[in-house]
Formats: sequence, C-alpha cells, structure tokens
Amino acid sequence: MSDPYKILGVSPNATDDEVKSAYRELAKKYHPDRYAGSPIADLASEKMKEINEAYDQVVKERKARKNGSSQNSYYSAGGGSGNSDFADVRSLIMRGRIADAEQILNGVPPGNRGAEWYFLKGTVLYRRGWLDEAFNDFSRACQMDPRNAEYRAALNQVTNQRSGMYGGYNPNMAPASGCSGCDVCTSLCVADACCNCFGGGAGPCC
Repeated sequence: MSDPYKILGVSPNATDDEVKSAYRELAKKYHPDRYAGSPIADLASEKMKEINEAYDQVVKERKARKNGSSQNSYYSAGGGSGNSDFADVRSLIMRGRIADAEQILNGVPPGNRGAEWYFLKGTVLYRRGWLDEAFNDFSRACQMDPRNAEYRAALNQVTNQRSGMYGGYNPNMAPASGCSGCDVCTSLCVADACCNCFGGGAGPCC
C-alpha cells in the first residue's frame, strides 16, 4: 500500500482527531451509495476501499505505538465466538483488518443476515467511529437475539459513548437496567477490541 497518510491527505504528525476527520470527509465523498448507477461506480468503490485500508493501517499503527505489542482482546479471548458463523470475520477484526472484515460482511445476502451479522457490522462501524450507525446495528442484533450477553454489552457500550458525545454521559453512571455485572465486564472488553479509534487502553479483561 502507498503511504496511508498521503491517501488520507494528512501529515504523519496529525492528531488522531485530524486523521479521523480527514477519513470521514473522504468517506462521504467516495461512498459507493453516491455513485450508484454511475459509470465511475467501480472507481469510487475501489477508492473507498483504499481509504478504508489506509485509515485502518494508521489506526492500527498508532494503537501499537501507544500500547506496545498486541494486547489481549475480547476476540482473542474467544468471547462469544465459540459457535460463531463468522469466525473468519472475528479473526480479521482481531487483527485490525477492518476493511477485509467489512467486505466479507457486505457480501452476505440481506436475507441471510442474522443477529451475529448485525453485531459484527456494528463492531466494524464502531471501530470507524460511526456511533449512530453502530448503535442501530447493535440494537438490531439485540432485538433478534435478546438473550445474548455479548450483543447487549456492545449496545450498552455504544449507548454510553453516544451519550458522552451529546454531553449527557456520566462516567460514574450505572449501566442500563437489566445489565448484569458480567455484561459490564464484557462491555469493557468489547470497547477494548472495537475502539482503537477512540484511543482506549488495552489490557487484560476481568
């Protein structure tokens, strides 16, 4: 891959917020939905893939610099993945290959998208910093499989993140009603695995 910073149009000395802002602007500009039916739809799709890969690489490298070698994560601990239909996607997410994980998910026909698909799609969106979209997919996963603690923990985490964004989140607030102590721990683990772009510290869970 070419220099990911050049692809994003930012300096290697740019702050994390500046990198994220540049990525979002490019994502809006080249999102395939804007070019549906256009003769340059394929070019836009390729450009979008290049932008995603560049952003993922920058985030992964910065995370590695901040935390040293690879840390234990929710996925590497096998959380929720024992009976997964998407073990390959979970593995890609664990290794920071978000664009590849998303490509596999997008290839699943709409009629075959179950609760785990929405959970993993929400995880990808969460990693990109798109909290509203991640919230929608996590909510859908919980609706389809309301007894799954993994999905509920992810929904709790993104709900708290969104509340903080809009100024209403109290970091000392108890989790949403119905969330067990196990969910709280799982939620923190999901944050560690999913949230490189927010600069969260990694470490052993529970």
